[in-house]
Amino acid sequence: MTFSTDMYGQALADYYYRKKSFPLWVHTSYGTREEMPTDWFFRSYNEFPDLEQYALSLCQGVVLDIGAGAGPHALVLQQQNTEVTAIESSTLVSKIMIERGVKQVRNIDYQDYSGTQADTILMLMNGIGLVENLAGLSDFLQWAQHHLQPNGQMLFDSSDIAYLFQKTNFPKDYYYGEVQFQYEYREQYGEWFSWLYIDEQTLKQIAASNGWNCQTLFNDSTDQYLYRLTLL
Repeated sequence: MTFSTDMYGQALADYYYRKKSFPLWVHTSYGTREEMPTDWFFRSYNEFPDLEQYALSLCQGVVLDIGAGAGPHALVLQQQNTEVTAIESSTLVSKIMIERGVKQVRNIDYQDYSGTQADTILMLMNGIGLVENLAGLSDFLQWAQHHLQPNGQMLFDSSDIAYLFQKTNFPKDYYYGEVQFQYEYREQYGEWFSWLYIDEQTLKQIAASNGWNCQTLFNDSTDQYLYRLTLL
């Protein structure tokens, strides 16, 4: 087994620069291997699900797009004359965003961001997952208090993955939405990393304990939810 770094970035770079698409596989701690189609990261507005289109319609003021990927949402916001800064930790993907026309790209982890307070913090495509776990979510909510205008908002989606445990018990030593992932791309493997999926009730409890009000704005038949958080 060959290990490498930034499988995600390499897959998107092959697709964008070389017009080649190889399977990007994701191994999971709940025992499955799933393919992530690379063209999904380059979708146009008309290809966005209703949840994402609705979220973009709610963006206001200066937007901070965290975990921006190849910039599909940032590009749409720019076309609407919205000021948006895109944050992306992958160097390869950040370069793609710049070449695609995203004007303000920061190739950093969100914790390293310094700049103008945003009116809207946006995290789509399950972007809140990058906080890794429930403790990380609390840390993120405290961080966001310093980077959001007092009357600003956070918009993000997540999923309740309780359905994965219909035939087995929930884990006892960690929250069931704390998942481990590993990328596999062209016979190379990335390091395992953590990702958070959070259910509605748990999110609202943690939000309230950290000084935030949480509204559920949208949900669909696949247990995918769009949330708006505002400071209490």
